Amino acid sequence: MNSVNQNRPSFYFSLRSPYSWLAWHDLVRHHGELVDRLDWRPFFEPDSCSSALLAEAGGTFPYTPMSKAKSLYILQDVKRLAADRGLSFRWPVDRNPVWEVPHLAYLVAARQGRGQDFIVAAARARWQQGLDICDPAVVASWADELGIDGAELAGAVDDPVTRAQGVQALLQIQREGVFGVPFFTVRHEKFWGVDRLAAFAGALERRRESPDPVPAGAERLGLRRDGSVDDGHAGGCG
Repeated sequence: MNSVNQNRPSFYFSLRSPYSWLAWHDLVRHHGELVDRLDWRPFFEPDSCSSALLAEAGGTFPYTPMSKAKSLYILQDVKRLAADRGLSFRWPVDRNPVWEVPHLAYLVAARQGRGQDFIVAAARARWQQGLDICDPAVVASWADELGIDGAELAGAVDDPVTRAQGVQALLQIQREGVFGVPFFTVRHEKFWGVDRLAAFAGALERRRESPDPVPAGAERLGLRRDGSVDDGHAGGCG
């Protein structure tokens, strides 16, 4: 995952979410030039350990259990959307999932410059092979493909440094007001859902062509060209 930079556009995704998978597919296929311009930020439901660390840091996670009717609808909807894209699809069965297993392993891969390759492996395993990507053995099986030690991938969930990085990712979700995935941000603009990808790409293009102007005299008032404020006081409020 790239370091958090409020001036960079972001893509919040979940390896659990079929709509994140479809958005990733569309992004790579139709807007591949954007892949390296984005901060890729994982969104995952915390386990008891992450929940405790998150609460200790003053954070919460925006999650509401899904109804059976909505689950059945999503199954039908994703089948249609996958077929429209010519993608094979198998609905996985999640039994007592621990979502830190794949998402913290993703952070390990991203640190080594293999984040996109990890997403490819996870998407194929989950959505096309129907495998349990919360099984550390499944994650470790991608080691040769990624060129990363399998024990390091499978053990990410038990690594305090990676666990802390995951909690920071959860805190960023709260700071940005992210309530579901896929979720895209361009500064203060937000786009939710796979069907908002084109609008997100359009907003990025408009911003590239016409970056936000800095008002005359703003720099004398402490407004920097990156949009942040520095008024010379440690607390920022004077």
